[in-house]
Amino acid sequence: MATEEYHALRRRQVAEAVERLIAQHGLDGVTVAKTAAEAGVSVGLVQHYFATKDDMLRYAYTRVTERTMARVLRRADELTAHRSSIRRVVAEGLTERLPLDDARRAEWRVSFTFAARAVDRPDLAAVRNETEAAIRDRLAEAIGNGKECGEVPPDADPPARAAGLLALVDGLALLAYLDPATGPVAVAELDRHLATVFPGRCRQYDRPNADTP
Repeated sequence: MATEEYHALRRRQVAEAVERLIAQHGLDGVTVAKTAAEAGVSVGLVQHYFATKDDMLRYAYTRVTERTMARVLRRADELTAHRSSIRRVVAEGLTERLPLDDARRAEWRVSFTFAARAVDRPDLAAVRNETEAAIRDRLAEAIGNGKECGEVPPDADPPARAAGLLALVDGLALLAYLDPATGPVAVAELDRHLATVFPGRCRQYDRPNADTP
């Protein structure tokens, strides 16, 4: 294994241990010693890659936000390639941010824990803001495309609608995490709101041989 690959593997090993500890015990349950034990490595190895606990936490948070964003965008790209309606692309992409199964619940708890700590940590806030801005911009672009093809009313403000959708999803995610039984309610409420953002039908589906949305 190349040296760079080895170092990346070790950093990932530590970051994954941090995620597991947060999912099980919250952020207060994370220490360098506990992280080393969870990762099955020495404290010295953890400190070799991360000079401080804050460095370790920031790296772990960056990985979580990047992974979530990559999954959302990957799903959106898959649906776009199959000529799905923009509303469906947005719906399934945003649904990926809801904690509807064990894996997403664990991931959401880690993200939410870090987001709460970001209130007092500018470095963590910067990580969150960068990722959220990228998703918000992509969502605004999708809404803008919807205006062009007829799914979205011509007077809609894409950046404002995108910000509103993300705020809604954040609230629905908290609801679904605290009470898993409300997961279907969260999905239904998201779909109901998307119907107001994308009330029209894209003109591309009126073309011959076009797929149905």
